[in-house]
Amino acid sequence: MELATDACAPRQEPERFPPNGPVATDGAGRYSVAVPMRLTRLHRLLATPRLFGLCQLFGLRQLLAIRRLVAVRRAAALVVAVAAVGCSDSGAGSGGPADTSPPPNVVFIFVDDLGYGDLGVYGSAAVKTPNLDAMAESGVRFTQGYVGNSVCTPSRAVLLTGRQGTRQVLEGTLGGVYWPDSTTGMAPEQVTIADVVSDAGYKTALVGKWHLGHDPEFLPTAQGFDEFFGLPYSNDMDPLPLMEGETTIDSLEVAALAQTRLDSDTKQATLTGQYTDRAIRFIRESHEAERPFFLYYANNFPHTPLAASPTFAGTSPACEDIGATQGCGLFADVMAELDWSVGEILTELDTLGIDDNTLVVFTSDNGAWLLWGQDGGSNGPLREGKSSTFEGGYRVPMIAQWKGTYQQGTVEDAPVMMVDWMSTIAAETGAALPEGRTFDGLSLGPLLRGEGPRDPSREPFRMLYYRSDNETPGAYREGKWKYKAPVVMGESVYAVYDHDELLFDLDADPGEQDDLAAANPDIVSRLRDAMFAADAEAKSSRTP
Repeated sequence: MELATDACAPRQEPERFPPNGPVATDGAGRYSVAVPMRLTRLHRLLATPRLFGLCQLFGLRQLLAIRRLVAVRRAAALVVAVAAVGCSDSGAGSGGPADTSPPPNVVFIFVDDLGYGDLGVYGSAAVKTPNLDAMAESGVRFTQGYVGNSVCTPSRAVLLTGRQGTRQVLEGTLGGVYWPDSTTGMAPEQVTIADVVSDAGYKTALVGKWHLGHDPEFLPTAQGFDEFFGLPYSNDMDPLPLMEGETTIDSLEVAALAQTRLDSDTKQATLTGQYTDRAIRFIRESHEAERPFFLYYANNFPHTPLAASPTFAGTSPACEDIGATQGCGLFADVMAELDWSVGEILTELDTLGIDDNTLVVFTSDNGAWLLWGQDGGSNGPLREGKSSTFEGGYRVPMIAQWKGTYQQGTVEDAPVMMVDWMSTIAAETGAALPEGRTFDGLSLGPLLRGEGPRDPSREPFRMLYYRSDNETPGAYREGKWKYKAPVVMGESVYAVYDHDELLFDLDADPGEQDDLAAANPDIVSRLRDAMFAADAEAKSSRTP
């Protein structure tokens, strides 16, 4: 069953999502920020001038005279090798696939606020995720998969552009993210994964959450996506429009201030089912049209408020019944439905006979939101969580599967970053990265095939962690060593702690419990200097 609109005409196959009923359209027109805004939720109220530069809030959006210039389509796409230090490799010599027909499809599943300890295969005892566990057995599971930031907006920008967050100006964010009353967004001049593969002939769709600007010039349809069905920002923001392209088709309920859950009869409880149905329809239609496709499925759960459909609500053990404090009860119900959704998509790929020609990735935008206790998930052995530059904010579950091409049942301990997926997808699809632009990732093709590291010339692994404002460098990693800059008055409203300079050996101490700074002043000094140098280099190459 699907939305009763001309653009979403019902199809004849059986209903894919749980039987909780569709959401009816309300005939509303294009979403407008002129709609009265009610600023809800505890974290919105806590965004104080003391912790964040609220001058961002008053910055005026630069008027865009033109939309982004579309990159020239290349008849024979080659991946551009970038010679500058810190730029992405293009996949040349990366062990990418030989010319084949058809080119591989890509399904990238990006969930919201899922912690490192929130999947069965990552050690959760309470959350049951059989489909994701099976996906890990059929592919590669990373133990050190890193996001681009520990809050929504910059993390998504890093994934989609393959560029470190501060290389782009995310103008007008508050606390690092866009809000319903924001009038800015990620600049249309940015080049996304969808742009790159579109130029190589792919159909593209975003199903789920966007959170990179909700005025028409910032929506997914202006950033390389042929289709968009979902939410323009987080599911705790009010008003909450469900959108089709650039048009609002429904208005969803939002929880009251600091409330973390909704009943199973609310419209939000239908979202995972609707997303699943829409994702499957896009896959089927692309296959029938004999077009390769890129599906970016960005489910807004398990970000609070939590809501599970009647089929899943109440099916997981209550936290008090199993003596757990996180990853149980309604949270586990939501995760069970997410796992079901992934299973339905994988089953569809198998049914269509294209699972051996489809790269599927599952990961999260940042670590678990510990503020909400049992409704906020778990980061397992890692310290802190969302909005922090400790490992619990940045290190997330990450699984990649391409049957018959990538390794199967492999646990990969080498660290990788979200920026790597732009270069990886370009290399694997034969799409061309645009010239004259710095990309920070490397193709993971060799690693995923078991042929070697990301790039021996780029060892040891280096990574710059930014705080949630996407401006302030908060930590720096080189090899096993991680330097963490001192914190005064908290890293964010959700990570309220102060500390001096810290140094950790992540190989021996991934939970960051043993500070080695006092015993290693030379390493602290070297990494501190490297952090500020990397920050300066990134900001020197900024684009809108």
